[in-house]
Amino acid sequence: MRRHGDDELHEHDRGLSHDLPVLARRRMIRLLAGAGAGAAAGAGLVALAGCTADGTSSSAADSAADCAAVPEETAGPYPGDGSNGVNVLKESGVVRSAITRSFGDSAGGTAEGVPLTFTLTVVDAASGCGTPRKGAAVYVWHCDREGGYSLYTEGVTDENYLRGVQETDERGQVTFTSVFPGCYTGRWPHIHFEVYGSLRDATSATAITNTSQLALPKDVCETVYATDGYERSAGNLDRLSLESDSVFRDGHDQQLATVRGSVEEGYTAALTIAV
Repeated sequence: MRRHGDDELHEHDRGLSHDLPVLARRRMIRLLAGAGAGAAAGAGLVALAGCTADGTSSSAADSAADCAAVPEETAGPYPGDGSNGVNVLKESGVVRSAITRSFGDSAGGTAEGVPLTFTLTVVDAASGCGTPRKGAAVYVWHCDREGGYSLYTEGVTDENYLRGVQETDERGQVTFTSVFPGCYTGRWPHIHFEVYGSLRDATSATAITNTSQLALPKDVCETVYATDGYERSAGNLDRLSLESDSVFRDGHDQQLATVRGSVEEGYTAALTIAV
């Protein structure tokens, strides 16, 4: 496994210096795609306005117009998918729902923090977000409460916790049990995810369908970061906003999770991902 020293950790802390080149390229693609989609949508609305041939309303068309694919975002410098050094996706044990503990012979640590269970629902954007993507796969990863990433950050390079893959069920859903991620310098609290066409694609680290990030609400973050172990996160969050974050500042409506719960009982988060 590749180790990163303190200097590289500081680069990670700045966030934007790593993410900006990828973000610029992907946002240009999204802008061009959006222009084409807008033209197509405009033509479709002219044809579908009012009632259909069988007398029904065009609400289905309106629903489809409101559905958009989740924005493509950078995987960041610590994906663990083979694109930047180590590849955890090919390791036995990565397919799992509980990701708090490390797995395998060489890793035995557990990430500490406020419990967080999050559910991602993958739906088909072309269907107007009405069709679940059964049999797809989602790989997730996020930092621990101190802002470190397993496999990469000094001190946890021998760990692989807070990473896991699951296949979507008939509702297009995957659910992971984890801990609430911390907030490091320069980045809003988030969870990374990659969507694959199948579990086989995911565990062979091929054919990624979408790469994006889930954002966590400010009020919940503030509550969690007031607890023991998150002291560094509280200070980092004070200097950030969703509007200034290098990833979410161009819009976060499709990436901001709905979160419920408490520090005592733990939190649940949910996000629908259109692909």
